[in-house]
Amino acid sequence: MAKGSFDSTGLFAPLMVRIPLGLIFMAHGSQKLFGLFGGEGLTATFKTFELKMGIPPIFTLLAIIAEFGGGFGVLSGFLIRLSAAGIASVMLVGIYKVHWAHGFFLNVAGVAGRGNGIEYDVALLGMALYLLIAGGGRWCLDRLVFR
Repeated sequence: MAKGSFDSTGLFAPLMVRIPLGLIFMAHGSQKLFGLFGGEGLTATFKTFELKMGIPPIFTLLAIIAEFGGGFGVLSGFLIRLSAAGIASVMLVGIYKVHWAHGFFLNVAGVAGRGNGIEYDVALLGMALYLLIAGGGRWCLDRLVFR
């Protein structure tokens, strides 16, 4: 790039990843934590994770914190790498425990008894890994707090 030219990639690219990833995970975390958006709420989430997936309550709690708190962290740019690491962990567990058995593609046709594949999870995992490696960019709270 020529000296004195403006590159908006570094300015906007991390933000364009952070906004959708943060919103998606805050929404999913609020389903589990508060029962919003058609979610089960905290007590039912603990029960479902333990009975259907064999996930102990402590790991369910960590997943909820990673989703809701990580979503907030990614969206605001606060503790961005820790937040992204939590989200990436949740996605890896989701791929392994839930979606791997259903193949790659989402079940957009709504075929009864067929779950969703790993496609969506891989996209979210990639977004989280990008932020884990690159950080939150210029417009994040980490730059103000940790100068």
